[in-house]
Amino acid sequence: MKSTTDIRESALTTIRQEAEAISGLTAFINENFIRCVEVILHAGGRVIVTGIGKSAIIGQKIVATFNSTGTPAVFMHAADAIHGDLGIIQKEDVVLCLSKSGETPEIKILVPLIKRNGNPLLAMVGNPSSYLANSATYWINTSVPQEACPNNLAPTSSTTAQLVMGDALAVCLLESRGFTASDFAKFHPGGVLGKTLYLTVADLYVNNPVPKVIYSDNIKNVILEISSKRLGATAVLKHDALIGMITDGDLRRMLERNISLETITAEDIMSPNPKTIEPGMLVIEALQVMRNNNITQLIVLKDGIYLGIIHLHDILKEGII
Repeated sequence: MKSTTDIRESALTTIRQEAEAISGLTAFINENFIRCVEVILHAGGRVIVTGIGKSAIIGQKIVATFNSTGTPAVFMHAADAIHGDLGIIQKEDVVLCLSKSGETPEIKILVPLIKRNGNPLLAMVGNPSSYLANSATYWINTSVPQEACPNNLAPTSSTTAQLVMGDALAVCLLESRGFTASDFAKFHPGGVLGKTLYLTVADLYVNNPVPKVIYSDNIKNVILEISSKRLGATAVLKHDALIGMITDGDLRRMLERNISLETITAEDIMSPNPKTIEPGMLVIEALQVMRNNNITQLIVLKDGIYLGIIHLHDILKEGII
């Protein structure tokens, strides 16, 4: 069994070798790569991504990235393609074929069938002189000096190279399409990621009570309002206009001042000019304001009208933090 030092060195060597392989890909961002991007952009259909073995697994990830960034894509396994799945390919589709060697039997059978149908054939291949590279309309070079595998056999650096080139394609395509964060949110409505992209302050504050006191209210009314509404704060209004905010912290600081409680009013202890946010702002933006100002509540205000309070706990419940 290897020592701890040997294990660590083996892992570091793998990372270094793959990093070097990825760095070498910059030489392959050439006219062929640009043509591949343009063919996909101008296609009227989808990108059909195909491959076999480890390349097929990488192809599935590329499909997922394409679909989530505005480029419709479908995965078709190269082995299944020649047993009926060729029907997936429609007239306006582009085919992207992944292969390290470009010489596998399934690929050699598949390529003529794709070309016979007239679909553009793009390739991501690690062998520039291969059958696939020579047959493709345009091809992207993903060759690497060697695999990270010590026997130079198991696909490691080569599949990482395919993955990175797939990401490069996807990013070029999304930028060319003008794909925005709002577009991204449409395809990612679930989970925490989705919530950060579409959940607004209005979605959360409406579930809370609306604590408020009049500027002339006595301290008892202030305490009762904060306690009953359970948000740790209340807005202070004057002629229905927001003039301040009182939090639990303001009450504690008032007690430390050792002043008479009989005559004190909400206006005397409030914090003027509290931090506010509009209901249409994203919750993630509200969280950033809270963090920047080291506070746990924000007044929700629209056109000068007080609507309520959003609390840090509201955001915590959504799992965004």
